[in-house]
Amino acid sequence: MKIIAGAEDYLLQGNNKRGVLLIHGFTGTPAEMRLLGDYLHQEGYTVLGVRLPGHGTTPEELNEMQWPQWYVAAQNACQRLLNQCEEVMVVGLSMGGLLTMKLAAEMPISKAAILAAPIFVTDKRAKFVPILKHFIKTVPKGKRAYDVDEKYKITYSRMPLKALASMFDLLKLCKQIILPQIHIPCLVIQSTAERTVQSRSAQYIYDHLGSKQKKLVWYKHSGHILTLDCEREAIFKQISKFFAKS
Repeated sequence: MKIIAGAEDYLLQGNNKRGVLLIHGFTGTPAEMRLLGDYLHQEGYTVLGVRLPGHGTTPEELNEMQWPQWYVAAQNACQRLLNQCEEVMVVGLSMGGLLTMKLAAEMPISKAAILAAPIFVTDKRAKFVPILKHFIKTVPKGKRAYDVDEKYKITYSRMPLKALASMFDLLKLCKQIILPQIHIPCLVIQSTAERTVQSRSAQYIYDHLGSKQKKLVWYKHSGHILTLDCEREAIFKQISKFFAKS
C-alpha cells in the first residue's frame, strides 16, 4: 500500500547516546510528532518516529489491522533504537500512549511520556463500537484547527470502526493489567480543554502506575493533539526536562 507523502517513518541521528521513540495516535501519522522530534533532536537526542501499520495509507487498510500489529511495530522501532543508543525513552500520543505503556512494562526503556492517552473517552457512542463495526466500516471524524503547517497534520478524515474496536481492547488491557506493571519513571500530560479523552484518564493513569517516580502535568488550552496545539512549546520543554533529569 502506498504511503502518503510525509507520513513515513523518520530517523533523526543525534550527537549523544540517548534515543527517543515517538509513537503517534490512532488515524494519525509520525508527522504529528515531528515538531517534538525536531525539538528533541536539537538537544542531541537520536529520534525515531514510527509509522504504525495501516496509518498514512488508507482508512480501509487501517480497518484490517489489530492492536498487536501496532505493538509489534512499536517494539521493533524501540529495539532499533536500543541497538544503537545506550538509553532509550518513549513518547506516545493518544493510542501511542497506550502502546508506550505496554513498552514501558515489557521493554528495557528508561523513561516514558504519556500524552493524552485514553482510559475514558468523551464520545458516548464508543460503547456501541463492538456492535457497529459489523455494520458500518467508517464514521466521520471531528476536526480541530491547529496553527501549524499542513505537513504536520496528515491524518484520516474518517474513523475505521473495526480498528477502533481493537484499540479499545488495547485500552482495556492497559487499564486492567499493564499500568501496575510499569516501574520506570513516567510523565503523564493531559489537557483539560480537549474533547476526545476525558481528562480523568490522566489521573487514573497516574494513580495506577506502578512507578515510584511519576509526574502528572495539566494544560488548559490544548486540543487532543498536544504536539500541534498552542501549548506545544511548553509541553516539549516539560518532556525534555523530565528526560534530562537523572
